[in-house]
Amino acid sequence: MKVGIIGLPQSGKTSLYNALTRSQVDLNKFGSTEVDIAVIPVPDPRFDYAVKTCEPKKITPASLEITEGGAKIERSERQGQGEKFGSDFFVGVRMADALVLNVRVFGDEEVSVPDGGINPLRDAEKILEELLIADLTIVENRLEKLEKGRVLKRQNNAEAAEQQVLNKIKEHLDNLQPVRTLTMTEDEKRCVKSYAFVSGKPLILVANLGEDQLGDELPEIVNPLADFAKKEGTPLVTLCAKVEMEVAQMEPDEEREFLEAMGIPEAARDRLIRAAYAALGQISFFTVGEDEVRAWTIVEGTNAVNAAGAIHSDLSRGFIRAEVMLFEDFKSTGGCWDEARAAGKMRLEGKEYIVKDGDIMHIRFKV
Repeated sequence: MKVGIIGLPQSGKTSLYNALTRSQVDLNKFGSTEVDIAVIPVPDPRFDYAVKTCEPKKITPASLEITEGGAKIERSERQGQGEKFGSDFFVGVRMADALVLNVRVFGDEEVSVPDGGINPLRDAEKILEELLIADLTIVENRLEKLEKGRVLKRQNNAEAAEQQVLNKIKEHLDNLQPVRTLTMTEDEKRCVKSYAFVSGKPLILVANLGEDQLGDELPEIVNPLADFAKKEGTPLVTLCAKVEMEVAQMEPDEEREFLEAMGIPEAARDRLIRAAYAALGQISFFTVGEDEVRAWTIVEGTNAVNAAGAIHSDLSRGFIRAEVMLFEDFKSTGGCWDEARAAGKMRLEGKEYIVKDGDIMHIRFKV
């Protein structure tokens, strides 16, 4: 799954990318259309525990692909002109499965301040408005063609259904509501899936603070953004990308000591990565053993037979039963599958069992 970092110029997007991916991309690449891509593990203490206790030959954590760049936004030098969004901005955004919208809160004197000063809510609304307008433009253009076909009696049933769904979406967009908040049936979603509406993608907001703004309480300037996020039901993560970027370059032991000394339970990047994973509707189940400990990524609500298919198609085709154990039961016996099974912690489930986040599974199958 791909997560794209977006935001206005000089908001700290590249610093955030470096923090999430432990990369060292040049921070002075403003105006570049180069795309930076990295695959990163999803932090999960349960996976770490299974690795520690099983000591497998191979480990495979859940992962996400993070992208940043390639989306050019030009800031006008004329006062009041704001930003100009290039067409490539929306091409890059459409390729992502979820979006991390980074907004500037920090007041670094070395980084120029946008026209109108620092205003996190304004900046977030500016980007979100552009996403909405981009979708509306596509919908209107397509509806115009479909209507011509209808008038000329050249429209088939599929196109008639598409026109009906697009009219529903247009009405929603006209009311300044993003596609992600529109309730659609599964058939309606399939009908317009190819459009990859940018306002329909899961969204996480990031308030990028300055070092002097870190603390137990949010800076007052962030409150309107926090209220907006709460109203929209959108996750909001506050962090200082500059600090997180520096922490990401530390060795694991050094990082742990630094966070403990600062009284920070975990790096903010880990919270953000998990928030993105959750926003995508993803969960993990585990297979454990001496050969490999692996986290398998599935969509929440997946049944056992389809989860087995995520491992290998043969397991789905020849599915008999799933041996399932709660992670808590696995841990209660010291991370030993055989001991937990002997203690009656393992249960057998059929094809329609809905896999839970953190389940440990072995699949019985025959082909």
